[in-house]
Formats: sequence, C-alpha cells, structure tokens
Amino acid sequence: MRIYEELFIVRADTPEEELDPLIEQLKGVITTAGGTIEKVEKWGVRKLAYRVAKQNEGQYILIVFNAKADTVKELERRMRVSDMVMKFITVRIDEKLKRIEKRKKARDKRAARKPAPQPQAASSAAYLPGEPHASVPGAPAPAMPAALSPAAPAPGVVEPTTPATPTTEGAPAETPAS
Repeated sequence: MRIYEELFIVRADTPEEELDPLIEQLKGVITTAGGTIEKVEKWGVRKLAYRVAKQNEGQYILIVFNAKADTVKELERRMRVSDMVMKFITVRIDEKLKRIEKRKKARDKRAARKPAPQPQAASSAAYLPGEPHASVPGAPAPAMPAALSPAAPAPGVVEPTTPATPTTEGAPAETPAS
C-alpha cells in the first residue's frame, strides 16, 4: 500500500451536517478497500486564488491515508460526482518520503566515512616567545649571527679598497699591467 494525501475544497456555504457525512463516506471507502486513515484535518474556510464555480471562498479538507491505487480511483470518482466538492487533488507522498530517507542515509554514510577533524597536538619542542618556530608557516627565517655571515666583515678588520683609475673622455680606460 502507498501513502496518499487527498486535499479537496467544498463550497464555503456547505453546513457541517452535510460535510461530515461526505467525509465519513470517503473514510468508509478507504477502510472497506483495506486502507487505513492516518489523519483528517479541516482547515476551515479560506479565500481561493481564483473563482471556482462562481465561488471566491471554500472549505479545505485534508485526508492522509494508506491505500491501493484502485481505492484512489474510487475516491476521485465519488468526488467528481459530488456537488459539494469544487476541486480536489490526490498526491502520492510515499515517493517523497523515500527520497528524503535515501538522502538521509547517504548523508549519514558520508558522515560515518569522514572522521571528525582532530585538534592539533602541541609538539614536544618548546616555543620561545621571541623566536618563531621553524615549522610555523609564513614565519621569517631565523637571522644568522654576524660572525658567520659572509657579507659582514669581522670586527676591527679594515678591508683594503682598490683605487679607481681616472679616465678621460673619449679615451679608453687604462688597465694596470701585470
């Protein structure tokens, strides 16, 4: 059996004394065919989106039930024949529930497959507040001490400079002979 929603609109001026036997008749059709009624809701009088059978308002009734396709055909036949019913729609909702259940299972399966992220454990090396750790991305490289730097002269040592040779305009520069 499948799950269906039957929503129908009856005339707004229909009294409760006539409406209740119609609902009981529809419930009887469902139960005699082996179906079960899950809920019956009277939504009351509401304004229609457009005029139907020269009416601007109608009473909405919702019936949710489990039944076979033959039962639904019989319900729809009875509603077409009834003068009180202006409009009706039958929707099979078990496929929608199946899709929702399938999505939920896939979501749960993905969640079980992907473990939750673990927090980063602190390494055994102690970080000094003034010095960045080598493994920290984006941290500057530690500075080399001045004694090991090849570009810096040793303290107290003066480097010899080479004298510049004077050149004259237009004349080629002379290089000292060796």
